[in-house]
This record gives sequence, structure tokens and C-alpha cells, in this order.
Amino acid sequence: MTSVLNRSVTFSSTASEGASPHAYDAGLLLVRVVLGLTVAAHGAQKLFGWFGGGGLDGTGQFFARSGYPAGRTMAVIAGLSETLGGLGLVLGILTPLAGAAVLGTMINALAVKWGGGFFAPAGVEFEVLLLAGAAGLALTGPGRIAVDRFLPGLRAHRLVYGVAGVLLAAVLAALVLLVRN
Repeated sequence: MTSVLNRSVTFSSTASEGASPHAYDAGLLLVRVVLGLTVAAHGAQKLFGWFGGGGLDGTGQFFARSGYPAGRTMAVIAGLSETLGGLGLVLGILTPLAGAAVLGTMINALAVKWGGGFFAPAGVEFEVLLLAGAAGLALTGPGRIAVDRFLPGLRAHRLVYGVAGVLLAAVLAALVLLVRN
């Protein structure tokens, strides 16, 4: 029994020590690109009506029906947050802020869709996944395959940047929800 335990401990410590930092960077890049492009496409639906979206007029009407004042203005804010936040995640530029933009938008999306259960099509599973991914990227940073690597202040991602981004998103999303009827 002791030898099995020792082999188990040795294997797990060897596996974690042998993991390549490049594997982590590649994994973060994959998550950033898929999540970022998905969110940016949703923003383009709101702003430009691309990909079958409602554009500013249709999205503005949706926001007004959902209890937000100045529906068209809210459509612009949500569309820009999704488009720029998503593209920021793809590029890995100002990642804590890009993650915060997506996170804040998803908090509002959850508030609008809440009550439809968890699973699609009426549920919030998609929004929860995007929210968790954006928060995770804000907290972990973009990895080394990112524009942030070339920005002196963000070269070495700090947890405090991610926490600040998550807190900023939560506070701004809460303020926007306060103006919602």
C-alpha cells in the first residue's frame, strides 16, 4: 500500500513539474480566441445587425422592452462592450479590462434572462459559461502569446489586475442594473 501511495505522489509531482509553460499559453490562447470571437460576434449583431442580429434599432427595442432606459444607448454600450471586449480577449490586450467588459455585459444578460431555468434555449447556461470564462481570463491573464506581453505595465500579469477588473465589472453592471425598471 505504501509503495502505491509513493508512486502516486511521485507521479503527480512529476506531472506538474513537467508541464510546459507553452502548453498553458496555448490553452489560454485557445480559450481567449474562441470566447473572444464568440462575444465579439454577439456585439456585431447588436451594433451592425451582422450574423442575423437586430442592429442598433432592433437591439435598442429589446433593451427598452427589458426595462432599460434609452434602449438604443444601452444597445450601443452593450455592443461596444462585447465587440471591443471580445476583440481585446482575442488579442490579449488589456486583458483584465477586456474580461471586465465581457463580464459586466454577461451580468446584465443574466439579469434579463433569469427565470428561464439553467438550460438553453430559455436558460442562462451560455451566459454563465461566457461570464466564467471572461472572469477566469481577467484573473489569470492572457498567457505569453498576447499583446499584453509587450506592454511594460502588464508584461507580468498580477492577480490584483484581474481582481480589479472583476470588481470594476461587478460595480458597473450593478449600476446599470439599478437604472433598469
